[in-house]
Amino acid sequence: MATWQQFESEAGELASAVKARFEAGKTHILATLRKDGSPRVSGTEVDFMGPDLSFGSMLNAVKAMDLRRDGRCALHAHPHERGDAKVAGVAVEVTDPGERRAYATGSEPPGDFHAFRLDLREAVLTAVEGDELVIRLWRPGRAVETLRRG
Repeated sequence: MATWQQFESEAGELASAVKARFEAGKTHILATLRKDGSPRVSGTEVDFMGPDLSFGSMLNAVKAMDLRRDGRCALHAHPHERGDAKVAGVAVEVTDPGERRAYATGSEPPGDFHAFRLDLREAVLTAVEGDELVIRLWRPGRAVETLRRG
């Protein structure tokens, strides 16, 4: 499982820029897969808990049911002129009661909830630099790839 901590150790500058984009806004877009395989987009909040990027859901929300059935997902930080950040991977539900309590600290949700950590498969930061679109891509165990489009 690739954690946020691994991303930081392998590509610190990019991880810092992506994290800043997620921390710049409160809500973001979560893409999940419905039963029929079609996409579903929902709002969500993220947090950086220990070595992980984490997020939650109200109990039995459709996005949580999607993730329990098929954990593949993507998170898109609220777009901004300083860069467009996206991460993708597999959501892993946190079921240990002690760990789940840690997710509620500081912003305890009303009632029961689902908590997930992201098994990170890729992170992308897209920004305009001068007259170029610059795309930086990280995947676990690989160097950052930079693509430039004029």
